[in-house]
Amino acid sequence: MELSAKAKQAMSIGSMKIRVLRNGMLQQLTFRIRRVTQANITYTELYTERLVDISELTRVANEIGLPVEAQNGKAFPNGTSAGDFILSY
Repeated sequence: MELSAKAKQAMSIGSMKIRVLRNGMLQQLTFRIRRVTQANITYTELYTERLVDISELTRVANEIGLPVEAQNGKAFPNGTSAGDFILSY
C-alpha cells in the first residue's frame, strides 16, 4: 500500500499535530508515531494518550492514511486492516 504525503511526513518527523473535535470543541492534539505488534505483524500507527471519539479517529485515519489509536479505541482507514501497513515502517 502506498502511503500518502501526510503519512510520510508524520513518519519522518515522528509526530503530527491534528485538529480533532473533543467534547464539542476543536482541539489540536499531538499524535506520535509508534510501532505495534499484533499476531506476528508489526505496523506503524499514530497514537495519542487522550480520549477521542471513534468517529473522529476514523476521520483522522482516512485523512492521514495511517491507523490511529487513542486511549479508548483504534481506527483504520476505510477498507484496510493491520496487514495493509506491514511495509509502512
